[in-house]
Amino acid sequence: MGTAIHTWMSINRIKQTIVAAASVALLVCLWLLSGSSNQVVMAQADDDIDTALRSLLADYGLTGDPTAGRELPAITDPLAQLGRHLFFTKALSGELDTACVSCHLPTLGGGDGLSLSIGVHAIDPDLIGPGRVHRDNTPLVPRNAPTTFNIALWDRVIFHDGRIESLDAIPGTNGAGTHGIRTPDAPFAVADPLAGENLTMAQARFPVTSEAEMRGEEFEAGELGHTVRNHLAERLCAVGEDGLDADTSAWWQAEFTQVFGPAPTVKELITEQRIAQALAAYERSQIFVDTPWQAYVAGETNAISDSAKRGALLFYRPLDAGGANCVECHSGAFFTDEQFHVQAIPQIGPGKGDGPRGTDDFGRYRETGDSHDMYAFRTPTLLNVTVTGPYGHDGAYTTLEGIVRHHLDPQRAVADYDWGQLDPTIQVRDTVTQTRKALIHLQLNRLLGVPTIDAVQLTDGEVVDLLSFLATLTDPCVQDATCLAPWMLDPDSPDPHAVRPVVR
Repeated sequence: MGTAIHTWMSINRIKQTIVAAASVALLVCLWLLSGSSNQVVMAQADDDIDTALRSLLADYGLTGDPTAGRELPAITDPLAQLGRHLFFTKALSGELDTACVSCHLPTLGGGDGLSLSIGVHAIDPDLIGPGRVHRDNTPLVPRNAPTTFNIALWDRVIFHDGRIESLDAIPGTNGAGTHGIRTPDAPFAVADPLAGENLTMAQARFPVTSEAEMRGEEFEAGELGHTVRNHLAERLCAVGEDGLDADTSAWWQAEFTQVFGPAPTVKELITEQRIAQALAAYERSQIFVDTPWQAYVAGETNAISDSAKRGALLFYRPLDAGGANCVECHSGAFFTDEQFHVQAIPQIGPGKGDGPRGTDDFGRYRETGDSHDMYAFRTPTLLNVTVTGPYGHDGAYTTLEGIVRHHLDPQRAVADYDWGQLDPTIQVRDTVTQTRKALIHLQLNRLLGVPTIDAVQLTDGEVVDLLSFLATLTDPCVQDATCLAPWMLDPDSPDPHAVRPVVR
């Protein structure tokens, strides 16, 4: 009996050896044919990923190009060129110490790289980004500076709380329509007759009226926004006590005449509406959408990595399919639903004057008065997201991974929030209480069925994949100073008030 068993086992080992040898031989043949056995396995896996991902893209009807069908200016257009000069001049700030570019530098992602911007009264007006310090050593601007990149692709709202809002919201129009645009100069849901022809032009009219951003405390103190804008336009005309010198004013008049043609008077040539129109043309020319992801959607399978493809599956798949359902809010080729959601981002900085101490920021509720909108903020676009941090309406997160992990589990993220990531000059008073209230509203909205972010469990590897995908949404141009040069200050600009950016 023992001999029989031994013989059977020997025969079985021989069979196993033969099978193993045949398997090795097969793998060797495959390696010789394709380069390596790993490549064969990976090729099969890649095919599976691409098949699944392209199926999702078809389901969502994605084309990858958010500019399709839009009329957009080029930076070489004369109006955009005039807007570039205006964007870089401190002559549009009340105390001649700040420009639009002070918070929106193209080489800093169309922002300033700060959680909270330093507008007026910077110790060094030409220093932009980290190192820019207010003379009182504290930020006055209560929210993070949104990027100006691709601003022409917004169709519904501008600003974190949507206080610039198209009453038509027609896709592909940047807010243009027959019913007009609402601004802070008009009641909610009522068109502002001076808003302008699109959301970008409407937006360009308001930083100059903000005391913390460009106006300062003394310039036209107590006056309404239209008075401030008209005074600034007159300054370029060299009208009034704080008019520019004759040579600078003559240069501005020549620039406006080149674009708009001659006018009966200089005050009719240089107006606040034309200033806003030119600024909008410059900002609307900042279109940066030529991303690796767009190339992949267009059919270039090797445009993104396998990790990014896995991240894309997580991004687009719903929770019940093992995904993170990011697409629920970051939808379409522009990666935003242009809606408002409570995310319970930690509250930092001085706030917007809300709450019993005036240190809170109620977000969209400030505009609508709807309780569901308490602590709700606009869904940002994810295009160029790797260069547009810090993240959140107040820049509470200084890394992309930080804001991603917050979305996965806001309650835990708030509990574990690292206050050390903030610049020490940022005030953090009342922030814990305010953030807890935001968490309560987030949980309440979930119970009421109000669309909001869901808790998602991802492994560290899946977070890496998701970050890899997000990296494919950045246009390489925005990381290339040479590519961005057309949007930077003309080195030969004769404007003595131009910001000549210094970045540390």
